[in-house]
Amino acid sequence: MDFALTEDQQIFQRMVRDFATNELQPVAAQVDEEEKFPAENIRKIAELGLMGVSISEEYGGSGGDAIHLVIATEEIARACASTSTVYLASLSLACYPIYMFGTDDQKKRFVVPVAKGQKLACFALTEPGAGSDAAAIQTAATPKGDHYVLDGTKVFITNGAEADIAVVFATTNKSLRHRGIVSLIVEKGTPGFSVGKKERKLGIRGSSTAELVFENCHVPVGNRLGGEGGGFKVAMGAIDASRINVAAQAVGIARAGLEASLAYAKDRQQFGQPIAGFQAVQWMLADMATYVDAARLLTYRAAYLKNQGLPYLKEAAMAKLFAAEAAMSITTKAVQIHGGYGYIKDYPVERYFRDAKITEIYEGTSEMQRMTIARQLIG
Repeated sequence: MDFALTEDQQIFQRMVRDFATNELQPVAAQVDEEEKFPAENIRKIAELGLMGVSISEEYGGSGGDAIHLVIATEEIARACASTSTVYLASLSLACYPIYMFGTDDQKKRFVVPVAKGQKLACFALTEPGAGSDAAAIQTAATPKGDHYVLDGTKVFITNGAEADIAVVFATTNKSLRHRGIVSLIVEKGTPGFSVGKKERKLGIRGSSTAELVFENCHVPVGNRLGGEGGGFKVAMGAIDASRINVAAQAVGIARAGLEASLAYAKDRQQFGQPIAGFQAVQWMLADMATYVDAARLLTYRAAYLKNQGLPYLKEAAMAKLFAAEAAMSITTKAVQIHGGYGYIKDYPVERYFRDAKITEIYEGTSEMQRMTIARQLIG
């Protein structure tokens, strides 16, 4: 059993880490404060070939694998969680199902420009009455000859305001629940497709979270992913894979909290010595470091299984569950170690604390991860 990254992976990690530290981290506070979509960050990430890091070169990517994507995600999230959310929503969540389930023509039309960073994508599943219960979606896709007519509203869609391409899930027959769902690729500018309310959020404030509205929106049958009624499989396949990368995002945020806390504890003087000399602080730092390593190992295990073509549903759920809760715990401790300074915006740990919370919610809540794990255990 080898716990070390390959030489190629280590070189890749150093490259992404240096880039994220020098280019993304210095603007992260501004992105958060201004709730500013990090367009320049995404442009720079695309120039490095990271927007398609896990996509084959044939379809515009860099030819990397699940481990490369995990490495890139952790480093980007450590520097700027908002940017990592935009990055993952486009590549890991929206582009992935087209890459895995799309036809060759669909991949050339939609995957290539996303992988090259020329276009941004979003994944439109959630509705006001359908979150964890994805089969309860109400957005209707009415077949009419060579196209579908979409009518309905999606909410909480990451990249919704900026995306050029939306992977949209709708039902052709509500009584069939998951068996009646279709997955359709809808391009910005399609008549009847508009962006509604843009949410203001606790964390990841630089990424847009928007409402998408479909009113008599005609989408060609040629834009359907998978067969008729195969949309639920497409959605779950995308979400299962994306959980690994949300876990990596959580690891990155957690690591940022640990690193900031360690530096502060060594510098902050109280009672004539650095607070790092006090056992209470040392124990917090020890727990934080242990949780980061454990979360990363679970994440890498899930990514390894995916690379090998082995079942990884339970392991991905475990990684996301543990990494998300570790990130929340670590960033809470980071604020505590900083004391009053941790509660003000002059220090980044309050941002890490706010950014960490979403990892316990999106791509399946922690409660849903526990359900998934339990079902896999019980059989």
